[in-house]
Amino acid sequence: MKNNIFKFVFFLMISTTMMANVSLPNIFGDNMVLQRNSEVKIWGWANPKEEIKLVSSWNNQEYKVVANNQAQWELHIKTPEAGGPYTISIKGYNEVVLKNILIGEVWVCAGQSNMEMSVSWGIDNGEEEMKNATNPNIRFFTVPKLTATTPQNNLLGNWTESTQETMKNFSAIGYFFAKRLREDLKNVPIGLISSNWGGTPAEIWMPEEVIQNDAVLLENAKKLNEQEYGPRQPGRAYNAMIYPFVGFKIAGTLWYQGESNVGSLVYDKTLSALISSWRKAWQDEFSFYFVQIAPYKTGSNNFSNVTVRNSQRKILNQVPKTGMVLTSDISDTIDIHPKNKKDVGIRLANLALAETYKVNSNLVNGPLFKDIKIEKSKVIVSFDYADGLYFKNKTSNQFELAGADGTFYAAEASIKNNQVILTSKKVPNPVKVRFAWGNTIQSDLFNKAHLPASCFVTE
Repeated sequence: MKNNIFKFVFFLMISTTMMANVSLPNIFGDNMVLQRNSEVKIWGWANPKEEIKLVSSWNNQEYKVVANNQAQWELHIKTPEAGGPYTISIKGYNEVVLKNILIGEVWVCAGQSNMEMSVSWGIDNGEEEMKNATNPNIRFFTVPKLTATTPQNNLLGNWTESTQETMKNFSAIGYFFAKRLREDLKNVPIGLISSNWGGTPAEIWMPEEVIQNDAVLLENAKKLNEQEYGPRQPGRAYNAMIYPFVGFKIAGTLWYQGESNVGSLVYDKTLSALISSWRKAWQDEFSFYFVQIAPYKTGSNNFSNVTVRNSQRKILNQVPKTGMVLTSDISDTIDIHPKNKKDVGIRLANLALAETYKVNSNLVNGPLFKDIKIEKSKVIVSFDYADGLYFKNKTSNQFELAGADGTFYAAEASIKNNQVILTSKKVPNPVKVRFAWGNTIQSDLFNKAHLPASCFVTE
């Protein structure tokens, strides 16, 4: 009994000592990257009413704050142009010194297994790429897979430099994205925070109340059966794998997810809600770029996969500062984990370089459906990003027309002035058009950048 009391008193002493010491969440640590030319938030814990002094080595400026009654403190500090390595000293009753800090561009890589997939999974040319992966100006933070019923204030993990070993187990798409960004942004350091979990639906990656407060999302979430390979409850991954670093200043998010929402008829509403909830939490309308899931044979329903891809396309018109990378030309319809991750990372980087950084004026998007014009029995389809429109095999059999009865028939397609002209003998009075409308159809329509068009159906 005495022994137990002694242990308890010792535990209390340790706890109070820990509380008294200035401490930080693990997202702040040696080797981290902070967003350049920004006001970044740094926060942590200390004794209530303890004065905290922070000094950043890039300008030797001192910032002060007093911890509140809940033993929390936060500071907003200004970061310079890209550079480093720097140190940050944080002093209260004790001193914490963060070393080897770089100032650059910070991106979150999130989603399910295709974003998580690394060289160790066996991607194309992975071993070769790994040999050249040592780069102290690319930094990784991997968030461990955990769920929680309430928002957590910390997570395990630490920042590491890119080496052969660390790159081998990090998101391959993230790494190739960072590598391309560094080439075009002239050696700006890149920090990547990877928070992924294979087999997870979008619902678990946003605050639970977002789903609870929306009848459509709630009804849809109820259809997510508990499966043995991953959590399904709304909010659970968000609480443990996103919330702990909300407020850590980022340039944007890369998102590759949707395979676990195949069959959903409201994925555009679901992902739009997720994007809005993250931006609200960060109080920042950062860039959000996502990968359209690859054509893949999904169950017995011929349209469950293509419906999600079409929903992803629709988000582009619904949510500002979003972009989508197409993968139908570099995917494998019989493998849900396509092995070509380098091109996906490069396409995401090209999108960011054009839209976020404004340093790339090349065509970075595949053709996206714009509108149709009906002239008697003929339909003219217009696309955005349609320069140099061509069919991969000279002709296309992927367009279909429907009349008022809604039954689709194959259409004859030709290209004129970067528009697609459609006719069908079976549909004298066309009303609707669809393209590449099937789970496994890989688009045969491309633009001059050799990027594929997205599937679509007119409403």
